[in-house]
Amino acid sequence: MVFFFLLLVLSALETTASQSIGVCYGRVANNLPPAKEVIDLYKAYNIGIMRIYDPDPSTIEALRGSNIQLVVGIPNEDLQSLATAAAATNWVQRNIQNYSQDVKFRYIVVGNEIDPNDALAQFVLPAMQNIYAALASANLQSQIKVSTAIQLSLLGSSYPPSSGAFSPSSSSYITPIVRFLANNGAPLLANVYTYFSYISDTTNIDLSYALFTSSTIVVRDGKYEYHNLFDASLGALYAALEKVGAPNLEVVVSESGWPSYGGVAATVDNARVYYRNLMDHVAHGTPNRPNQPIETYLFAMFDENQKGPAATERHFGLFTPDKHHKYNN
Repeated sequence: MVFFFLLLVLSALETTASQSIGVCYGRVANNLPPAKEVIDLYKAYNIGIMRIYDPDPSTIEALRGSNIQLVVGIPNEDLQSLATAAAATNWVQRNIQNYSQDVKFRYIVVGNEIDPNDALAQFVLPAMQNIYAALASANLQSQIKVSTAIQLSLLGSSYPPSSGAFSPSSSSYITPIVRFLANNGAPLLANVYTYFSYISDTTNIDLSYALFTSSTIVVRDGKYEYHNLFDASLGALYAALEKVGAPNLEVVVSESGWPSYGGVAATVDNARVYYRNLMDHVAHGTPNRPNQPIETYLFAMFDENQKGPAATERHFGLFTPDKHHKYNN
């Protein structure tokens, strides 16, 4: 049964774009296998999409001819330079065009979890626009979408979900980005972690609500009924997007996971339950967007021993660095 679960978790059954399941390949570690072995592991478990956080040449090179789709990130520290058109053109030529004949790029993610109050926030949209223009010059803008990945802390209110709204500082940051995405047919990427919401308020949030295991309705919000925190979190984000004029914008869950060690409720059993239920659940949509499968990326492929400061940050992997299945025991 455990082996069947492992196959379920690690099988990215890609039937349509909206039903895709990918796995994030973070590399904040000094003990991970070589890129070719990582690609072979993705192939072995039929994982059809990989998200990386920078255009690592060894990883992209190893993906040539693999049919694995790639979501490639632009690190936050590079945003300011890419707000210059020439730099963005050079970035696309070097990291995308050089490989585009035999690497299947899916998204370019311009920045990850940028705080609207951070000095870098002013460069996100210009960098997105410049990357898009460079793709268009290479006739790749329809094939590769440009987006950014947000964290749900941009919401100033989230309970009940229908009251979801971006905070004032976040709204001025995200609204023009959302408009850019809608105009170009690109989704908004959002990192969604019920684990962190749970541990921040264990008094009011039941573990079963965070793990998709509640047998009862936990939140009634008008005509919508929420059994789990994942749906409620997305419901709040959908409501916030509606309030800034984007009621139909697709949201891709660009990270979601549960740690297996290192903190409150961080156990192998809880992680196993979370991943299993997440995989089952995203195929069916949410109460306010039913029957709309959610493209979702499991975080992460490996434990990363140089992450922190919290110990849990080092234990989100589906595999240990020696390629051992964490849930196959």
